[in-house]
Amino acid sequence: MKSLSPYLIKFSGLKEGIHCFNYELGNKFFKNFDYYDFLDAKLLANLELEKKPTLLNLKFSFSGEIEVQCDVSMESFNMGVNTNYSVVIKFKDNITSSDDKVVFLPSGSHSIDVSRMIYESIILAVPQKKVHPGIENGSLKSEIAEKLKELKPKKNFKEKTDPRWDKLKDLL
Repeated sequence: MKSLSPYLIKFSGLKEGIHCFNYELGNKFFKNFDYYDFLDAKLLANLELEKKPTLLNLKFSFSGEIEVQCDVSMESFNMGVNTNYSVVIKFKDNITSSDDKVVFLPSGSHSIDVSRMIYESIILAVPQKKVHPGIENGSLKSEIAEKLKELKPKKNFKEKTDPRWDKLKDLL
């Protein structure tokens, strides 16, 4: 994927200290990553970049809503997203990190693209199974919800067994 220019931070020209960046994210942002699971997205991403002589501290905070489809009823609903993510960027040559909290860049680097970090943080903040709040509290009125209520097992359901097997259980 090519670099998204608003998310390319040129830190070489910044003074040491804290710098803030704000981004508004919509469906277009996620389509750049070929991600189409959100029906709509209205998110704010705030980045606090602390520049030090030998490293960068990046602190992301995300808030907003995404419109998703319920995995149970197929109804669309708005889901709130509120999460944080932080990462340390160090400058060393020929080092790769398996830790997602530390990223190494070559010593001569002068910029970093934070779009992939933003994308991954938001995707990981969304639950794997998305359930409409109306399903959980019983207020959703739809054909699928009614059918699920019909098919729900009864509370006093007792497994009927063959009486011949009950005699064998008495031997134990």
